[in-house]
Amino acid sequence: MSLTPAELQTYLSALVNGELKLSTMIWGPPGVGKSSVVAQVAQRHGLDFVDVRLSQLAPTDLRGLPVPEADGQGSGVSKWYPPEFLPRSGHGILFLDEVNMAPPTMQGMAQQLILDRRVGSYVLPEGWFVWAAGNRKEDRASVFDMPAPLANRFLHLTVRPDFDSWRAYALGRGLHEHVIAFLTFRPELLHHLDPSQPAWPSPRAWEMASQLHRAGLDVAPAIGDAAGAEFSAFVRLYEQLPDLGLVLRGQGVGLRLPDEPSVRYAAVVGLAARAADADEAFHAFEWLADAAGPEWLQLYIATLVSKFQALGQLGELAGLLGRDERLAGLVQGTLALAEGA
Repeated sequence: MSLTPAELQTYLSALVNGELKLSTMIWGPPGVGKSSVVAQVAQRHGLDFVDVRLSQLAPTDLRGLPVPEADGQGSGVSKWYPPEFLPRSGHGILFLDEVNMAPPTMQGMAQQLILDRRVGSYVLPEGWFVWAAGNRKEDRASVFDMPAPLANRFLHLTVRPDFDSWRAYALGRGLHEHVIAFLTFRPELLHHLDPSQPAWPSPRAWEMASQLHRAGLDVAPAIGDAAGAEFSAFVRLYEQLPDLGLVLRGQGVGLRLPDEPSVRYAAVVGLAARAADADEAFHAFEWLADAAGPEWLQLYIATLVSKFQALGQLGELAGLLGRDERLAGLVQGTLALAEGA
């Protein structure tokens, strides 16, 4: 079953709402956001989240260590003391990441926890979900085959890169507007695996690139030289932008939107990313309605809706609906498309 990150989040939330404690395996290429989605689901439902990287553990790290204890009769027995990272109480998600990068002996130990909800003397509390994730062989990851008995006990979900899902995440996380604008212009570079290079574009890499760019550093170490060169060239286009601050304050009369498509992407996404409230969003819409065609208005509204939804500012969206019939229609159409997706 192939899902976008947004669809995966909806599916996992349904498992939580239905209290379906079914072991679930999430497949996908490196950097696509598997662990981020699971963490978001845990946060949304108020659940604890324990992320265990199986590839970094030895079997004793999961089962624990044997400790001798006296039995009061001059002899003793060994008891297994489980690791401190395994939950003892409460409700949450135990996430076993990189499960198929772990060697077979480690997978066998994890199998007890996944299938039987116990390992050694440790028993997973009733209120916990057990989910796992791994990379696929075709992604050139160093993975081991998953034993058939283990694979057959999982629900199997495959997550694929999706720009709309990433845009909503990026706007909610406050990633740099240059990164969001560039990938709006070049969405095919959201995830472009190149096994021959140590750095290549992925949702995870672009988040690192955003931090580097905000600090004034070159982004190539995160996304690779080729994508980094394209991004740097795109950023230089921002010098051609009109003053977006004036537009957002309703003082954009006389300012011209450049004809170059890449610059227009930068301007439209920049306005949506910077609009702090319904007033600024409306001023930008009025200016774009005079300066650009309907396809640019649609891009502006789609970006704006993603942002306000991701930030939980639905009141700002409601504040736009009564101001202009065209604006109301675009907002409602975008919301309808999002709900139907």
